[in-house]
Amino acid sequence: MSLSSAARAQNLLCAGIRRLPLIQQHSRGFSYKAVVFEESGVLLPAPHRTATDWEAWSCIPAGTIQQAALSGGESSLSLQYSRGELTAVEFLQELGQQCFEIANVRVPVHSFLWDLIRKEMRKQLPIMAEAAQCIRAEGLKTALLSHSLCLGDGERFLPLDQQHFDVMVESHQEGVPRPNPGIYKLCLERLGVQPQESILLDSSSQNLKVAAQLGMKTVKVDDPAAALKELETHLGFPLQGFVPYTRSVRPGMEIPKDRLQKYLEDVLGAHPTGIALLAFSYESTRSYLVKFGGRLLVLKKEEEPPDGPSGPSVPREYRILKALAEAGVPVPPVLALCEDRSILGTPFFLLEHCAGHIHRAVSLPTVLPRRRRAWYGAMANILARIHSLDLGAAKLQDLREHGNYIQQQFETWTKQYRAVETHVIPAMERLIQWLPLHFPESQKTTVVHGDFRMDHLVFHPDRPEVLAVLGWKFATLGDPLCDLANNCMSFFLPAHFGARRGLRKCDLGHLEIPTAEEYSQMYCGHRGVELPENWNFYLAFAFFRLAVMLQGRHPGSLAGEEPTRAAVSPKDAEFVADLAWDFAVKEGFRVFEKLPPTKLLLRHSSTWAGQGPLLGRSYSTWARPGAAPVPRAPLVTPPSSLVGMAPGLCCKMENMGIQWGFPGSHSRGTAHPLPELQVRHLC
Repeated sequence: MSLSSAARAQNLLCAGIRRLPLIQQHSRGFSYKAVVFEESGVLLPAPHRTATDWEAWSCIPAGTIQQAALSGGESSLSLQYSRGELTAVEFLQELGQQCFEIANVRVPVHSFLWDLIRKEMRKQLPIMAEAAQCIRAEGLKTALLSHSLCLGDGERFLPLDQQHFDVMVESHQEGVPRPNPGIYKLCLERLGVQPQESILLDSSSQNLKVAAQLGMKTVKVDDPAAALKELETHLGFPLQGFVPYTRSVRPGMEIPKDRLQKYLEDVLGAHPTGIALLAFSYESTRSYLVKFGGRLLVLKKEEEPPDGPSGPSVPREYRILKALAEAGVPVPPVLALCEDRSILGTPFFLLEHCAGHIHRAVSLPTVLPRRRRAWYGAMANILARIHSLDLGAAKLQDLREHGNYIQQQFETWTKQYRAVETHVIPAMERLIQWLPLHFPESQKTTVVHGDFRMDHLVFHPDRPEVLAVLGWKFATLGDPLCDLANNCMSFFLPAHFGARRGLRKCDLGHLEIPTAEEYSQMYCGHRGVELPENWNFYLAFAFFRLAVMLQGRHPGSLAGEEPTRAAVSPKDAEFVADLAWDFAVKEGFRVFEKLPPTKLLLRHSSTWAGQGPLLGRSYSTWARPGAAPVPRAPLVTPPSSLVGMAPGLCCKMENMGIQWGFPGSHSRGTAHPLPELQVRHLC
C-alpha cells in the first residue's frame, strides 16, 4: 500500500486544530478557575502540630513553642512576622527568647524548624506539589499564600519551584496578615478570578471562615490526603499520578478501558490490575497516555470519521515512525498497530512513552543562558539528520507524491483557506496571486517533517540532546527548506503572540540565542549546503501556511464551531499574512534587481502579483454565511498603502532610464507618474 500524498494529512490540519477541546470547567459541571494553597499547614506541616513530639523528645515543656508564637494577641510574634514587622531572623530570635522565658530552658528553635518540619515536609509537600501540577495541567490557575519563612542563613523552607504557581502572595511583604480578608482579595485580584471561582486550602479554621465570607470555597487541611480527596470532588479530576504534558480525559474523548486492557494483555503479555488513561494537553488528535502496570504507553487513535479525505492517517504515521526508527531517527519506540475497529472503533497504534523535557517557550527560560545556543544547535542538527536520510535505505520512497511539492502544498492550503475564510485579508489575496509566480524552479527532495519546531522535540533534561522527535502526522517527501522555514518562523513572531510565541524584538544577545541567520547557518553547516537566494520565498510561504491555520482557529471560522482552547483573533491571521507579504516584497525586489532592463516591462509586474481575477473579484463574493456585509469594491491597494514598494520600484526604473506613460496618449519621450492602474497591479 502506498504511503504517498503530501496533502493526505495536511489537507485538514486546520480542522484538526479546530477540534482541540476548550478547557472550560463549566463543561465539566463546575466553574472553578483557581486554587489557592496556604503555605503553612498545607504545603508545609503546621509547626504547632509537629511541635508536641519534638518538645517531648527535647525535654521541653509541652506547648512551649505554640505559646511563645501565639501569645500576645495582635502583638504576637506570629502576627508581627505576618505583617512584616519582623524579619525571618528576628522572628526566630524572638521566638527562642520567648520560649526561654516560658520554659526557663534554652530552646533550639532553629533546630526545631530545620529537623522536624523538614522531616514532616517530605511526607506532605510531594502530594501537594503534585496536586498543584495536576490543577495547572487542567487549565486552572494556582496561587501560593506564603509567610516566606526562612532559615537564619536566608534559605527558604519551601524547596518548591515557583513555576507551580501562577501567583505568589507573601503576607509579610504586603503587610496584610491572615485572617484579614484583604490578603485574599489581593490574591484573587492577581489571579483575575471572582471569589466564587476559587478554592482555598488552609489548616486554620479562622482563615477559612474569613475566606468563606468572601464567597471562596474552602477545604480544611487536617489530613492532607483526605483534603485532596475532597478537593477532587469539587474539581472533578484526579490530583494524583501527574505526568508532564498530560491532563484528564475530557467528556466525549473516553475510550473503552476493558477492551483496551484485553488488547494490551494479548499484545504485551502482561496482566496488571486495571489501566489508567490521561490525554496529552498539546495534541490536537486523540492521543492518550496509558498507564499499564509499571509501563507508560502512548496511544494514538484515528478520528471518527477519519480526519482527511484521503483516508486514515494513523496507519500511515505508524509505518513512517517504524521506518524512521529503523533508519536511526530518534522517535518514540513503536510497539503495535491495530486496525481492528472492534477494539476502539477506529485504528490506533502504540508507542513507548519517551520521558524528557519539551520546551514550550523558544526563549528556553529553564535552560541556563550560556547553554541555550547548544540547545538550538541540537535542534538544527536533528533537522539536518532527518533531511539527510537515504530514502532507499529508510524504505520511504513510497512517501513520494508525483509533481511539484510546493505547488501541491500551495493548492492544498489555498483550498483550506477558502473553506474557512470569513473576511477578505488583502495580504492573503496578494500572496495567493504572488506565490505561484515564484515557485522555486528546482527543489531538493527529502523526508519532510511538515511541522518541525521546538515544542515537537523531547530533550534530555540535563544536556542538549534530542531524545525523540514528535508530531509526524504530516510527514511526506518534499522540499527540506520548507521545514527549515517553518522552524525559523519563531524568530519573527512576537514573544507574547497568542497562537505561537516567538522571539521578535527580544534581545537575542542577552538571551544568548542565535539569530535567525545564525540558526539557518547551523543547519546548512550540518548538511553541507548553502541557504538559497530565494530564502525569502520560503519564509513567505511558511507564514502563508500559518496564516491559513490561524484563520481556521478563531471562533466563528466555521458555522457551528466552538472556540478552541487556543482560540485566536482574526487579527492574528492578518498580522501573520502581513509578515508573509513582507518577505514576498523582499523576494520581489531581489528578483526585480536581477532582471536586465530590457525584460522589466515584458514581465508586466508579475514579480509582484498576477493579473486578472484579483481586480475583478468583489469583497461580497467571499463573505461567509452570517458575516457582516461589506461594500462591493474591487480588491485594490491604493498607492498610499504600498509601504514604499511602488516608489522604490519607480526609483529603480528611473535609475535604469525607464519611463512610464499611457500607450497612445503621450509622447514616448515624456516622463509621467506611475498610472493608478499599474500601481494596482503591483499590489
